[in-house]
Amino acid sequence: MSITLAGQEQNRPELRKAIEEIVESGVLGVQLRVNDEHGEWVGSAGARELGRGAEPLTDGHFRIGSSTKSFVATAVLALVAEGRIGLDTPADDHLPEFGLDRRITVRMLLQHTSGIFSHTGELYEDGTVALGVPWRGKEWVDKRFHTYPPEELVRLSLSRPARFAPGAGWSYSNTNYVLARLVIESVTGRSFAEELRRLILGPLGMTGTVAPGDSPEVPAPHNHGYYRYEDAGQERTVDVTRHNPSWVSAGGDMISTTKDLHTYFSALMGGRLLPAGLLAEMRTPEATIGYGLGVFAQDLGPGGGTVFHHNGATIGSAALMYGTPDGRTTMTAGLTYVDDADMSIAPAFQAAQQRLVSEVFGGGQADPAQPTG
Repeated sequence: MSITLAGQEQNRPELRKAIEEIVESGVLGVQLRVNDEHGEWVGSAGARELGRGAEPLTDGHFRIGSSTKSFVATAVLALVAEGRIGLDTPADDHLPEFGLDRRITVRMLLQHTSGIFSHTGELYEDGTVALGVPWRGKEWVDKRFHTYPPEELVRLSLSRPARFAPGAGWSYSNTNYVLARLVIESVTGRSFAEELRRLILGPLGMTGTVAPGDSPEVPAPHNHGYYRYEDAGQERTVDVTRHNPSWVSAGGDMISTTKDLHTYFSALMGGRLLPAGLLAEMRTPEATIGYGLGVFAQDLGPGGGTVFHHNGATIGSAALMYGTPDGRTTMTAGLTYVDDADMSIAPAFQAAQQRLVSEVFGGGQADPAQPTG
């Protein structure tokens, strides 16, 4: 066990104990950043690489999975503020090449109420699973450097039956955010990465955040993530830090640091990225699971109040990103681990969320489960 502290090196034994216990639960490495009325606390626990004694990083780069969706939603809403996108206009207006149902609006993409089948597969209420692009087992390992153009992912989704009529339900679909990315690119004539820099990264001075597209690289320095799978009856473990994230695309492909996630979410919640009216719309949750437009709203109960968040889990890596409504208290974390097809790390990930939320915000209800990506 290795614990390192940085920043103001406050004596926060409850935070040190929490990240130690998260590592003991099976997570390989944790890096945590808390900004609150006490100042800033930064610490890490575990290991940078499997089987090696390297000190864990306190602000290394990591894949943030579905936390990507918050950035995509913010970029769309910033374009709404510029008068270039209408939230309640048909997405088909911007993407006529797909023949989308005209009832599907841009808002529905951001709120997961479009009914579009997720290209990473679907779990139905009766327990049956409909597969999409491979992201488990040997098949994913063998194709982990394959490039999936976003248009291919959309067409795969549209070839499958919709989950429900547009606006008639809620279902977490990575394809909604692939489409949202394509809307951004269609409206601006520039790549999502370029618009991300113009609208968010540049104004906030964020230098550790990347929208990688089909690049397999993670900027240095970084911790390592792994995947365990079966091959011809043998269990194998492979370092998957480098892989092509185009299989999930804008549903969960971005890379960041705990510092950048804090900078972003504090600014977003504090009203520095979007006009007040659009921020209010972003934070207004639908009734099913409390999802707004790219953020979850979570009521922590007595003593905790409401926090907003968008966590993310992808293969071998995960992110936590929480903030109070005024942005003055944030908790951001990067976790790396040994993943597998059964997602056996999921209970430890859920426990880590609950423990850290309880310590930082005084609540502690478990988050709704979020699909990989």
